[in-house]
Amino acid sequence: MPSGSSYGRGRVVVTGFGCVTPLGSNFDLTFEAAAAGRSGAGPITLFDASDQSCQIAAECVATLEPAVLPKKELRRTDRCVLFALEAAGEALAHSGLSAGHFDSERVGVGIGSGIGGLGTILANETILREKGARRVSPFTIPMGIANMPSGLVSLYHDLKGPNLCHVSACATGSHAIGEGARIIREGRADVMVVGGTEAPILGVAVAGFASMKALSVRNEEPQKASRPFDTDRSGFLIGEGAGVLVLESLEHAVGRGATIRAEVLGYAANADAHHMVAPDPEGQGSSRCMTQALEDGGLSPSDVEAINAHATGTPAGDPAEVLAIRRTFGGHAEKLAVSATKSMTGHLLGAAGAVEAILSIGSMEQGLLLPTINLDQVDSGCELDHVKGQGRPAQPSVILSNSFGFGGTNASLILGTFKG
Repeated sequence: MPSGSSYGRGRVVVTGFGCVTPLGSNFDLTFEAAAAGRSGAGPITLFDASDQSCQIAAECVATLEPAVLPKKELRRTDRCVLFALEAAGEALAHSGLSAGHFDSERVGVGIGSGIGGLGTILANETILREKGARRVSPFTIPMGIANMPSGLVSLYHDLKGPNLCHVSACATGSHAIGEGARIIREGRADVMVVGGTEAPILGVAVAGFASMKALSVRNEEPQKASRPFDTDRSGFLIGEGAGVLVLESLEHAVGRGATIRAEVLGYAANADAHHMVAPDPEGQGSSRCMTQALEDGGLSPSDVEAINAHATGTPAGDPAEVLAIRRTFGGHAEKLAVSATKSMTGHLLGAAGAVEAILSIGSMEQGLLLPTINLDQVDSGCELDHVKGQGRPAQPSVILSNSFGFGGTNASLILGTFKG
């Protein structure tokens, strides 16, 4: 396996990660649930969904009280920011980075969100209508803007390097990881704290997706609602949470004696240029993206052993991704083990790519390919080597993770076990 990417000044490794998901309040709980094939789905409790066609979601039940956040700030901090602070705290602790032991000007943050603090904006719009302008919170704008997760992670951890926010729908988390790796390779930072966060389980968001016929409305069986590649799939299950990774240059990680968990081998980003929300049915854009990620890492298709597919469970998206995989990998596509972890977590939108990258690293570390649940009968046109129903013991050393989003935006990450 080639050691590192073809671009930039060197290798980028992962030294820590953390997450908050519908499966658990941290990585260990999340991976344990995913390995067991448990679903995070249930009836919506975050708002009254009784008049909605979709009444189910994958909600996080974690108590959100980030250690770095002063208690007085909890009430006025948007849920998507709280998710990011929780996940970043776990990731930084996991990495062993601690204040005073790194050059803060060389540590950056890039945590994206598809829609940012929409909950804060909607709540204050209601206050404006019902109580008037004087009652609107002064935190409406700071907590509503999408870059505040990066801003507060930077603030509370004293990280003074590049501070960015990628906003690219469901590809956000993967773009944040890939672009963070590029910043390190270009020598603009030694460390980047990257990922995605989302808190979209709100009345208008659920109603908006439902009106597009994008959501599953299997309200009586929420845990069976997310069905990637299945003949009975009918849309995605909306979810919430965050995933954050600590990336470092290999030199920096080795220099401080860090435990290296994985390596970012390849990354690419491109566009379908096909439709506002529908994927290219031929999978040409996503295929080019995977091919470019392979080229970026100096990898051949046969080097990849498994894929964590984007696979949201929509009628159009899943077969398009399968076509793209076949177009990219040719005959090797039959040998790729394919997992679709959204079947358990739901679709975390801007956080999805980061959480799925973390789960991919967990698969390599734990020697277990994660299952796709609810895949009772593979639909025609979706045939691949799916990890159906339960996890599969294996020792993958290279996993590709796909993330595709509205606007035709694509991202492909290739992660590998670290070879010294």
